[in-house]
Amino acid sequence: MTITNVSLVTVYVTDQEAAKQWYLEKLGFVEAADISMGDNGFRWVTIVHPDHPELEVTLMVPGPPLDPELADAIRRALANGTHGALGLRTDDCQRTFEELTAKGVEFVQPPAERPYGTEAVVRDNSGNWLVLVERKEFTPADFA
Repeated sequence: MTITNVSLVTVYVTDQEAAKQWYLEKLGFVEAADISMGDNGFRWVTIVHPDHPELEVTLMVPGPPLDPELADAIRRALANGTHGALGLRTDDCQRTFEELTAKGVEFVQPPAERPYGTEAVVRDNSGNWLVLVERKEFTPADFA
């Protein structure tokens, strides 16, 4: 058995259509799939970064097959704006911050220096936190 890469991650959202448009318009992702399945209203929505189509991000409303209590906990975290979702790499965190701010993206934290690079935190339109990181070389000693 050989695993070649991570191919799918899930980001829980409050509204699939609104979330899809936010990721496409604000962050420059592209649609990979948008399929309605069956009579139960289930919708499979995935987006990808145009340079990395091998990693699909599923935009999923919390619900079945999740346990109802877990789905409720995720909805509460989204409503509080405290649900973590993705880490996104950038080659210039300050420039990305300025570009996204101009598009109306809400930042929880502006760019700040960390031992591993420059980091900023974005909140998407469902309440997820997305971490933008401009990485730099580091060692464990940098965290002392």
